[in-house]
Amino acid sequence: MGITEDLADALARDAIAAAERLGDEGVISEVSEALGASSTTTQEAFLTAVRVRLAEQRARRLLEERLRQGPAA
Repeated sequence: MGITEDLADALARDAIAAAERLGDEGVISEVSEALGASSTTTQEAFLTAVRVRLAEQRARRLLEERLRQGPAA
């Protein structure tokens, strides 16, 4: 990845962790707005990284649940 994507991804990880810790998903929007005020390119990369990471988390939870349920009858 390029520097923009690398930085945006690192920030996305931190923003997701902060949102989870604070119980406030609005943190992600606030960070996005701050980025957009100075760099829409970085904002877009950040939002993409957030979407990808959250989608991956949901998919992993689904997979873990299916594995806990065991084989289909």
